[in-house]
Amino acid sequence: MPIYEKKRAVFVGSDIFRGSGYGPGHPLNIPRVWPVMDICRALGWLAEEQFCQLQPARPDQLQLFHTPAYVAALLDAERDQALDEGRQKRHKIGIHPNPIYPEIYRRPATAAAGSLFGAEMLLSGKADIVFNPSGGTHHGLPDAANGFCFVNDPALALVALLKGGASRVAYVDIDAHHPDGVEAHLSADPRLRLFSVHEENRWPRTGQPGDQGGGQARNFTLARGAGADRLLAIMRDHILPGLTGFDPEILVIQAGADGLRDDPQSGLRYSITGYWQAVRLLLGLGRPVLLLGGGGYNPFATARAWSGLWGIAAGRDPVQTELNRAARQVLESLEFPHRLNHQRPASWTERLHDECGG
Repeated sequence: MPIYEKKRAVFVGSDIFRGSGYGPGHPLNIPRVWPVMDICRALGWLAEEQFCQLQPARPDQLQLFHTPAYVAALLDAERDQALDEGRQKRHKIGIHPNPIYPEIYRRPATAAAGSLFGAEMLLSGKADIVFNPSGGTHHGLPDAANGFCFVNDPALALVALLKGGASRVAYVDIDAHHPDGVEAHLSADPRLRLFSVHEENRWPRTGQPGDQGGGQARNFTLARGAGADRLLAIMRDHILPGLTGFDPEILVIQAGADGLRDDPQSGLRYSITGYWQAVRLLLGLGRPVLLLGGGGYNPFATARAWSGLWGIAAGRDPVQTELNRAARQVLESLEFPHRLNHQRPASWTERLHDECGG
């Protein structure tokens, strides 16, 4: 029986993610978004009428959250492939770990366009779920890049939803890293409720238990090795009751995949199936949903996890899905210059799911 079969689901993406990257040696210089598009198409999960090809957001759209000076710096950095030292320091552009690269404006602005379009689709009632795997860059600050994030698309979507008339919007973040950029600048708004589950003592080391930001944030930390069972327990015992009490009109989910057990950037060790179940619980609330990507530093795990998220949104069951030859070939083509790939497990290219346990 398909899951959420009555939902109108839209997938937003762009081929800009196929040919651009942060540069050699950067943790995000790996294929993440285009493999999801290709796998979902190979499986017959993504019809043309469900897919929206994006163009970069305009500077004035980014200024819903970011300062004009910062947006101008991104544009100049892309045009000149350089910034003067003063603006580099002020905006943290061209300073590790936020390098200047050829698409430094267009790539994050395209991800932002997906989240802004998703907000518009949900407000208008034209979609029930909008999936933007290129989104979820939750560390970006109004006047500076931060933590690989040049544009904070979750913050832009939240602001757009409120400006568009939503009176109660909830944001749930299951990335291994705390969404410091979102919390620091939006958590004082009583129309929002922000929930984050992340690894304790993991960069940026904000979002400690009891931290409520400006009043509307709720933070939950997990120890290394926690596994998906602990994530699901927090979801059931704390986040779902909090969401029910708040009764949001629209839900924004940041589904970073860096908590998965094969990811090199955290130690949470979620199974993919447990990760999917956490998102299923949120979708089960029956609210319109903007579903975003986020962290994910193993391209094999990330592509499988996010392809499964779209499958769930589109009424498929990724656990029961066998990969066809075309989908396996997408996975087999991925490059991953990391020691974890030296003895690649067969499961990385043969199926979407892993063990059903935590």
